Amino acid sequence: MKPRLLFATSNAGKLRELRGLVGDAVEVVSLRDLPPIPEPVEDGATFEENALKKARAYAEASGLPALADDSGLCVDALDGRPGVLSARYAEGDDRARYEKLLSELASVPDEARTAAFVCALCLVLPGDTAPLIEVGRCEGRIGHTPRGTHGFGYDPVFLLPEGKSLAELTSEQKASISHRGAAFQKMRPHLLSRLGGAAVER
Repeated sequence: MKPRLLFATSNAGKLRELRGLVGDAVEVVSLRDLPPIPEPVEDGATFEENALKKARAYAEASGLPALADDSGLCVDALDGRPGVLSARYAEGDDRARYEKLLSELASVPDEARTAAFVCALCLVLPGDTAPLIEVGRCEGRIGHTPRGTHGFGYDPVFLLPEGKSLAELTSEQKASISHRGAAFQKMRPHLLSRLGGAAVER
């Protein structure tokens, strides 16, 4: 019987990405597959703290090994904001959030608009006192206008070094270079070793 892992998300895209990374060695389930679990308050000062809070809470509530992530956009000219508040940076939808960001950076020149998407992943086993955390980054800068129709969040205004925005990439292209993809790749060997799954060739 394959070991089970709870990925603490209801996002189908994230779930699909993780299942692709771990292959057939582990059965990955999401929050949608379980009875409702109270959502922990994400009040940590860092992505790592929030990911750890979520992983611990869901491992304890479900009795399953739990993997949780926290991510956001860090802009150098704004001293790292919006950071852990990326999803709550402005009232309204994604557009409201990136328009507020563009407004705050209106007078900032191109060379000072550097930024990074950051993702912290945390793995906690029930009763385990040694959680594992891996962090992935995607470096770029903030453009002046939104571009592209793919992705979500701040993707339309986040420009990669080659000049394209994340929203101009396909989901497969984005996964190959994204902060979440990088963190998943780092976490993969830990998942397979901690959960007892055999190594899987991709």
